[in-house]
Amino acid sequence: MLGRVLCMVLFVGAFPFPAEASQGHISVVLLGATGDLAKKYLWQGLFQLYMDQVSSGHSFTFHGAALAALEPGQRLMFDVLKKLSCPPDEAPDRCAVLKDQFLKLSQYHQLKTAENYTALSREIETLLRQEGLKEAGRIFYFSVPPFAYTEIARHINSSCRPPAGAWLRVVLEKPFGHDLQSAQQLAAELTGSFREEEMYRVDHYLGKQAVAHILPFRDQNRHVQSVQGRTSFYEQYGVIRDVLQNHLTEALMFLIMELPANVSSAHEVVQHKLQAFQSLWGLERSSAVLGQYQAYDSQVQEELQEARGYVSTTPTFAGVLICSNSLRWEGVPFLLTSGKALDERVGYARVLFKNRAYCTQSGALRDAGHSQCKPKQIIFHFGHGALNTPAVLVSRNLFQPVMPKDSWKEAEARSDLHVFGQPLSDFYMYSPVKERDAYSVLISHIYHGRKDFFITTENLLASWAFWTPLLDSTSRQPPRLYPGGVENQHLLDFEMVSGGVAFTLAEPAERLNPRGQMPSDFRAIQSKFRQSPLVSAWAEDLISQLASDMEEAAVRSVARSGQFHLALSGGSSPMVLFQRLARHHYGFPWKHTHIWLVDERCVPLTDSESNFLGLHRHLLQHVRVPYFNIHPMPVHLNRRLCVEEDRGAELYAKDIMALVANASFDLVLLGMGTDGHTASLFPRAENGLEGAPTVVLTESPVKPHQRMSLSLPLINRARQVFVLVLGKGKHDITTLLSRVGHEPRKWPISGVSPSSGQLVWYVDYEALLG
Repeated sequence: MLGRVLCMVLFVGAFPFPAEASQGHISVVLLGATGDLAKKYLWQGLFQLYMDQVSSGHSFTFHGAALAALEPGQRLMFDVLKKLSCPPDEAPDRCAVLKDQFLKLSQYHQLKTAENYTALSREIETLLRQEGLKEAGRIFYFSVPPFAYTEIARHINSSCRPPAGAWLRVVLEKPFGHDLQSAQQLAAELTGSFREEEMYRVDHYLGKQAVAHILPFRDQNRHVQSVQGRTSFYEQYGVIRDVLQNHLTEALMFLIMELPANVSSAHEVVQHKLQAFQSLWGLERSSAVLGQYQAYDSQVQEELQEARGYVSTTPTFAGVLICSNSLRWEGVPFLLTSGKALDERVGYARVLFKNRAYCTQSGALRDAGHSQCKPKQIIFHFGHGALNTPAVLVSRNLFQPVMPKDSWKEAEARSDLHVFGQPLSDFYMYSPVKERDAYSVLISHIYHGRKDFFITTENLLASWAFWTPLLDSTSRQPPRLYPGGVENQHLLDFEMVSGGVAFTLAEPAERLNPRGQMPSDFRAIQSKFRQSPLVSAWAEDLISQLASDMEEAAVRSVARSGQFHLALSGGSSPMVLFQRLARHHYGFPWKHTHIWLVDERCVPLTDSESNFLGLHRHLLQHVRVPYFNIHPMPVHLNRRLCVEEDRGAELYAKDIMALVANASFDLVLLGMGTDGHTASLFPRAENGLEGAPTVVLTESPVKPHQRMSLSLPLINRARQVFVLVLGKGKHDITTLLSRVGHEPRKWPISGVSPSSGQLVWYVDYEALLG
């Protein structure tokens, strides 16, 4: 187990500036100084910081800390430092001097005891006093496992803080938890030691130069068809946690957030990111497709020394569909994709614009780059891939972008390279004047105290709150196996289907007996219930089918008459359906749809018991139904609730007669209570089960007792009636109804029988089979 990790500084060598020229001294402590991340990126980033700031007036010392003993640890660290390199444009002589100075200002220490924190603070104060230097601040870079964060944080806070007037900056490496609960716990523990402004959570994607240029472009992307992001970076937490939840989500936030008035303000950027998170629809199981590299199990068995028969369900590939309900992005799909062992390692964000142009001539007869029939797109290329450099590409038939000339240059098109099937000559292509490693960029931001490219606690928890439901819903879902390589990449092609995503090709090989089910576990299900069509499935699939059938009915009705009159029941069962309709059915003709209520409780429309309020929260506020097409029941008139003299039921009946042809709704959606009631028509009701009235006041056996409801005769005039029944609690009444005849006074639902329309039952397996 990892022991206590301490930081200790020993100053070595001369400072490069006289004391009177110094603006203050900065101590940089790298915890985990001999780990892979430190070897590959962090020491090089710190050396780059020193090269950039050597003339700034600050003095520096750099301190490596790890668990290894002094001699082997020092040897490991200095082996890395000796290999540090300067940028190609750095003069060799200056590079040699700077590297020598950096090595002299760097020291390794084995850190084991809490006392070292006190000693560290004393040594800093003593040496600065001897040199006549003022302390500017201290940077602690946590390149250690997160389980060590809390103890290190407590020691720094109690014994190693700089004095008043100097700043403290603590840099934290991911993972920041593995779900919402663990992230909240870690955040709470760190908040006990550090203030929010002192913490810098690193997502190295935010240091990539192309990512930094998404915001200036974002404001022009008003007619986007789809947005895609993809990378092959992968570690031990699974592809969703390791890449999508942080890297690609952060890039997505830069793309879809409303542009702040000041894009350099960290506070404004964070607030706009949080607003963007609030606009995203929640993720469901159908929002993602998952795959696993075929050789992954054997790799896990070998590297983690698991048993030979060990089977992992960790996905190494994921494609996720994300949607926003903001006006700017209404109807725009965002596709995040990442995977291991694909055709190439590459990262990008791609904005594809709708194209309404039609060209009568072939592309060969035109200037191919400027042809309006060519795809119009903006690509933020993060790195790797065929280009092997950060780049921003804009279709020549779109616009020529304005780029900062001091940091970006127009690149020469290469005839041998294509991007998404198009030659580079079709694009304006820009690359950085000076390419910088992502960690070097982020370390520079830490030095300057810029927080707009780091993850705040609020931002982190908002991201986990968004992704955790998907992780929970897919935790037991076996991913699709794929061999990897270019020749097999078509196995991972996926498409948008019914507001979700699904693999384009059927799985080439099924897993044997995936859940240990035997033939005796299954029962035959009839396709009829009470002599009417029956649709049955597990609840999520049933809701998906019902929503699709409702959309189909709406499209048919609008094509036939120009409008669709839909009457919706209240209660808890339809809420999931309403959410499904709002999130996944962009083809629903809401503009031509009239929304009516089947029943309402006699409470104000703002009351939590109101059926209309539930309908508004879960559906109406997320779709574009014209205001005059929404028809709540008038239960609250003259500051009174459901008083007969106010004639609310009559008013609703008159509206129906005036607007709905023959008072025949195109579709009525009903539920069913455990006592056999439907709408607000209860057993032994005095009115509403028969006769002429179309809208009635009724009494419920449970509070709130007073209700308003469509009558059974009016319901039976509908072209279609769908009845939704969900849950084990409805099994007994479902079984009873399958045996009884037409007895609406005992069981009002048994009286639902459209005179000239169609009745369809949607019953989930739990209600049907128990």
